Amino acid sequence: MDFELNEEQKAFRETLRAFVDKEIVPVATEWEHSGRYPTEIVEKMKEMGLFGLTVPEEYGGLGADMVSFALVFEEIARGWMGVAGTIGSHSLSTWMIARHGTEEQKRRYLPDLATGARRTGLALTEPGAGTDLQGIQTRAVRDGDHYVVNGTKTWITNARHASPLPVLVKTSITEPAHKGMSVLLIDEGFGVSRDLPKLGYKGTETCEVVLEDVRVPAANLLGGVEGRGMQQVLGGLEIGRINIAARAVGVAQAAYDAALSYARERTAFGQPIADFQAIQLKIADLATEIQAARLLTYWAASQADGGKRVDMEAGMAKYFASEVALKASLEAMRIHGGYGYSQEFVVERLYRDAPLMAIGEGTNDVQRLVIAKSLVSGKGHIGW
Repeated sequence: MDFELNEEQKAFRETLRAFVDKEIVPVATEWEHSGRYPTEIVEKMKEMGLFGLTVPEEYGGLGADMVSFALVFEEIARGWMGVAGTIGSHSLSTWMIARHGTEEQKRRYLPDLATGARRTGLALTEPGAGTDLQGIQTRAVRDGDHYVVNGTKTWITNARHASPLPVLVKTSITEPAHKGMSVLLIDEGFGVSRDLPKLGYKGTETCEVVLEDVRVPAANLLGGVEGRGMQQVLGGLEIGRINIAARAVGVAQAAYDAALSYARERTAFGQPIADFQAIQLKIADLATEIQAARLLTYWAASQADGGKRVDMEAGMAKYFASEVALKASLEAMRIHGGYGYSQEFVVERLYRDAPLMAIGEGTNDVQRLVIAKSLVSGKGHIGW
């Protein structure tokens, strides 16, 4: 990719920007502080087809390329990162169903998921297993033409709305851990025990899910074959890291925009603070790093569009972009001075939202290890 968006992608981006500026930016601060669920925004995203981002056109979705996929999360996160969560794990789940599901599963779920009539998420993390997914304890035991599932999942976005909820389970304890795991598409029977309180990433619910003797038809085994769950999930997480990288770029861009606007308007010692060299250096650093993060994210997305495995590329994009988001939100707060600490200005929300991208979808330390392993093994390389 030459890092120039094609005409279709440019038009798509303009549509997204207009939507974000009209429907999200004016209400984000008030709704986020009040804990209000963004129902009206979700409905508008349904109308735009955004719940069908990763659903193939034959099932009623957009079948978007990965660069366009990244554009969606960058633009929405620029307005309110929490709203991006309502279609984030949903899009990852629909990608997995489209990629790995049986034809019957695709026909049953994807058309309604594409319109938002159904919504979904992804249940991987447990109270005792986050980064180490092989350490999960949720068990699914075969009982005739059903599985009986027991376990607890946590940090699950969209859990209150999910039908189905893809759940990573152990279907065998005699096989090596990565070979004894499967994904079940659970329509009902699980319970949401609580919503987890969070520093940021508000607007969408993040829940603890309890599965107690939940009976799931064997026909809901993703792909129809046991033991492929880890492979299915890891492939999905590559796409998930492009999602997170794009969100980080959006948050960083919002922080930069707020900082630059404030620096031009705020005066000190008889002149705009943007005239001071110390402020100018901060602005220059942010602009350069944000553009680098954006190009790295688009590069990873374009590699995915080419059919490549992108664990290294997506890891690089997620790692770098999330660190840029952290820096940009803090520097924007510093440029605002005391006002940056006030809830009346957007930068305090950006400062609370940014850390999620450094933690979610695999911590940045994990990304560095993934990158290094790919390079040392010779499977990945840098340059052209």
